Amino acid sequence: MVSKSIDNAFTAKAIRSAATDPTYAGALSFMRRKYSKTLKDVDAVVLGIPFDAAVSNRPGARFGPQAIRRASAIFDNDPQYPFSRDLFEQMAVIDYGDVLLDFGNHQKTPALIEKEAAKIIASGAYLLGIGGDHFVTWPLLKAHAAKHGPLALVHFDAHQDTWDDDGKRIDHGSFVCRAVREGVVDPTRSIQIGIRTHAPEDFGIRIIHGWEVEDMGAQAIADTILAHVGDRPCYLTFDIDCLDPAYAPGTGTPVAGGPSSAKALSVLRKLGALDIRGSDIVEVAPAYDHADITAIAGATVAMYMLGLRAEKLATRA
Repeated sequence: MVSKSIDNAFTAKAIRSAATDPTYAGALSFMRRKYSKTLKDVDAVVLGIPFDAAVSNRPGARFGPQAIRRASAIFDNDPQYPFSRDLFEQMAVIDYGDVLLDFGNHQKTPALIEKEAAKIIASGAYLLGIGGDHFVTWPLLKAHAAKHGPLALVHFDAHQDTWDDDGKRIDHGSFVCRAVREGVVDPTRSIQIGIRTHAPEDFGIRIIHGWEVEDMGAQAIADTILAHVGDRPCYLTFDIDCLDPAYAPGTGTPVAGGPSSAKALSVLRKLGALDIRGSDIVEVAPAYDHADITAIAGATVAMYMLGLRAEKLATRA
């Protein structure tokens, strides 16, 4: 034990080092990464966005960042499965903490999130957002598109989120509509996976419906995504309600008939060829969770996103 330390989120001496905290103790950051606002020499940044004022059903996703950080302690700093590597040996990752939002003035929320995200993106670091409801993806998309141009959207969800938007709504069900109309997302190269509700408009976005996900194997789903997006820079967003409620009960708008966490993770694992410029995991609402089922799924999705990034950086080294 003499070589071990605790509270790595504060005591870490290097941001490329593994942590040794016991799973059940220590300060909780995402995967025990050092809490820092310093972006110099950082490869990837985890940013919490505790916002849920845009939900159409059950609130509570403002507690999602806390729940995902807590659940991420289960990752014990051995080589992370299935990436067979210490993700942080070559990839410097920090937990940037949360965006400070004014709970009494939600109209300020998009600009506050976008400003924080833009600062991180300008540093050259990869940004992984932890929500929060799905509205938070809108300002994250804006910040990424400002640097990279219109992006293909790779969107795991039970909902299309293409309900009509007047450009001012604070609504987790219309951000895709706004992103398409404002030229932030290229609908011709975008794809949605797991959809099992109807919306009045699809904007020409390719959809793999929930029943198709059930009928297809993970490799076939991944191949469809890779073929459709191609080499276009893309943004990856994962609404935890893409999963069946059996695997993600802790969310605001659960819909039966979704994939298992195992199948969704298998698809994610096969997306390494995509040019992913940023990503997020949203809609984890721990008040409706059981035994951290949803939080663990959300934390694992986030870890896979970092795993794909670590592999990408390794190939460039």
